[in-house]
Amino acid sequence: MDHNRSCSRVHTLAAWIVLGWSLGAQQTATNGRARIPKVWDEAALKDWVTPVARLNVRPTHMSEDEYYSMPESILRSYPIYFPGREPKGYWEMLQRIGPESLVKPEDLKAEKDWIATGRLVFEQASLPQMISLDPRVISEMRSREFLQGHHVEPDSDGAIPGFRWVPTSKGVGLSRGGSCVGCHSLTRTDGLRISGAPARAEISRAPRFPTSGIRADYLESANHLIRGASPFFMADGNLGTELYQAWGVPWLKDDPNKRLKSLNLDEYNALVTAERMGGAITRWNGSIFFPAKIPDLIGIKDRKYLDHTATHLNRGIGDLMRYAAQVSFAEVADFGSYHMLSPSTKRVRERWPDSALYALALYIYSLQPPPNPNPFDEKAKAGQKIFAREGCARCHTPPLYTNNKLTLARGFALPNDKPAALDVLPISVSTDPGLALKTRKGTGYYKVPSLKGVWYRGHFLHDGSAASLEELFDPGRLEEAYVPGGWLPPGQKARAIEGHTFELKLNPTEREQLIAFLRTL
Repeated sequence: MDHNRSCSRVHTLAAWIVLGWSLGAQQTATNGRARIPKVWDEAALKDWVTPVARLNVRPTHMSEDEYYSMPESILRSYPIYFPGREPKGYWEMLQRIGPESLVKPEDLKAEKDWIATGRLVFEQASLPQMISLDPRVISEMRSREFLQGHHVEPDSDGAIPGFRWVPTSKGVGLSRGGSCVGCHSLTRTDGLRISGAPARAEISRAPRFPTSGIRADYLESANHLIRGASPFFMADGNLGTELYQAWGVPWLKDDPNKRLKSLNLDEYNALVTAERMGGAITRWNGSIFFPAKIPDLIGIKDRKYLDHTATHLNRGIGDLMRYAAQVSFAEVADFGSYHMLSPSTKRVRERWPDSALYALALYIYSLQPPPNPNPFDEKAKAGQKIFAREGCARCHTPPLYTNNKLTLARGFALPNDKPAALDVLPISVSTDPGLALKTRKGTGYYKVPSLKGVWYRGHFLHDGSAASLEELFDPGRLEEAYVPGGWLPPGQKARAIEGHTFELKLNPTEREQLIAFLRTL
């Protein structure tokens, strides 16, 4: 594997992990039926982003004029069938049909129509930068020998999971299908599929989460075929330079990401393996040294902030649309006087239309959790009393089971000029401060998470170090010799899981009762 293949993993992890709801200050009508918030609205953007810790400036955003000067593109895509399972004449039809928009606002008469279209966007739409027209790639995806050599198995319909054909004006392209669904849809080992839930919820180092369809090693080898979800095309030809563009924090005197500049491919692959085995994920402006778990999109309309570190406000449906646009098309990677992109890096010059982002937002807004199989029995009732007795509701306040406030990262002092929109508890729960202080997503804050849905979400604390509720409430996790079930940095055989020490002194029976209650939420 060459370094470009490996480096493209940086891009594929970049976007679509956290989405929120937004202001929608200015609105435009669509055919008199839908009121679509204007996505790139200077008034809404002005105080949307939280200042970066240690730098105390908001990241720069592109202008409204520049954003709307980009051409719109959201193309319909089609399944890729395993050789021998493709319907007769299917490939010829794809060659003939030409590009077609996935979202047609003129055909959407009611909210349910928009939601149905939003589901298509969520499950099938590809970002423009993720479509490859490379003839070799397309040939490989139509080759039985190639696919079997990479242990690719079709689903029950004969289709290859995770990839789609996209007819374009320049021919049929190949795409990683579904920019959202790859991270935000969970298929559990019991067969339950939960749209909006984190895809890696059940992944841990022991046991390993079983794969199906295209194996992980094939996906990694195929990543060089398709540009990932970050809105950049890098051409430096140097692994370290490209990694530092994605994750470097040059305003930190002791920036741990400086290591990236001299990282060799084997070292990088070890970091990626550790990240994946722990169920964590790395995104643009984050750091592979401080990965984070994938958030749950179900109920996100009730959350006040986006990202674990509250990088963006969540004021209404427009902010969901705006956030999706930011991470997929509009990122500029400028932080005050610091410009992270090298001269050879090019930005994406296409975007999804506001109507597509609106449909997507409505679909995510509509997501509901599956029926909870955990009974509210006598054990859970006892746990509810412990929850009240221990004061858990002060931060995890019913009915949302979050107070929608922020806490301070360890070592971060509340600035005097804190933005008025940030509702901060002047305390720290002492979890690892790396993400909040040593990355470009570092704001100095962690948001108080909701406890709703913990029965299916898996992974706890922002970095997913604890792979289960039992592990989170295990006092042994504070020992240096502890082996986490979640993320563990490469080269380490053990480490303490820091922070959130509440309820660790409960006796074993009370601990079981509290966990039983939490699983009913």
